[in-house]
Parts: sequence; C-alpha cells; structure tokens
Amino acid sequence: MSGPGEYLPDPTEGITRPEDLPQPRVVRRSRNYKHYSCPRCHRRCWRNSVFTRILHDVGDLVSGRPRDIHLTYSQHYCTKCRKCFNADTTYYALPKAHYTHRVVSLAVRLVVEDGLPYQQASWHLWRDHRVFVPFATIQNWVEGGGKKSRRQNGKRVSGLGAR
Repeated sequence: MSGPGEYLPDPTEGITRPEDLPQPRVVRRSRNYKHYSCPRCHRRCWRNSVFTRILHDVGDLVSGRPRDIHLTYSQHYCTKCRKCFNADTTYYALPKAHYTHRVVSLAVRLVVEDGLPYQQASWHLWRDHRVFVPFATIQNWVEGGGKKSRRQNGKRVSGLGAR
C-alpha cells in the first residue's frame, strides 16, 4: 500500500502506441428533450434529430483510466423562425469543443498560474489527471484566454444577401 509522498512510477510511462493506453471510462449524459424552447421566438419546438458528442474529461484517479462523457443531445426545428437549433450543452463544454470546461480551466491554470511550459503541462494532465491534451491545444487555449476564439465585437456576416 502506498503512503503520502511515496513515489510510484506511472504504469503508462514508455508506452508509444495509443492502443496500449488504458481504455476510457464512459459516462453517459443526456440533453435529449421532446420539446425545447426556441432561443429566438421562445416557442416550443419538436425534436428533429438526436446526436451524440464525445467529450474528454478529467480522468478517474482511483482506477487510473481516462474519462469520456458521451453527451446525447437533441436538435430541434422552429417552424416559425425556420431554423434548426440544438439543446443547450454549454454546461459541459463550449460548442464544437472536445474537452470539458474543467480540463480547459485546469490546463490554463497550470500554464498561467503555475508557470509550466506547454509540454510539461500536457504531461502533467496525463500523469495526474488521466486526460491527454496535446501541448499545441493548451497553447491555443492560453493565447485565446482559455476560450474558443470569437469574432471581435460580436460582428459576423449573416451569409445572406448580395456579396
């Protein structure tokens, strides 16, 4: 039995093939609704389809395995606005992100507050939290303030009309 402060070697150290790493523990979460309110007109809309998204989260330290969240969410169609929209999943992660908010904030904190270089922060996340994040991804998060980049001043082109 290991005690506090006792060094135990990482069992995954030296593994070069991703197939040899421990399989992730899958946690299923759902944001699948029959009806959902339209964000524009606030009308109740029927479910159009269902999708599943895989998010990488801080791993299970007891078993030493990574943790993946399989997030099932519904897409809805508003007949009044004639637009499709998804159920809100921002509680777990930003849209189109592969990592949860906990992983992003932990990685940014390691670099900004603790002063670790990007490669060491990547190794720290795997060794201590069992989540693999490439160091270039951490660099993008730190330089972008920890969030996915957005257009300045919230201005965007609608894509409709003459160009």
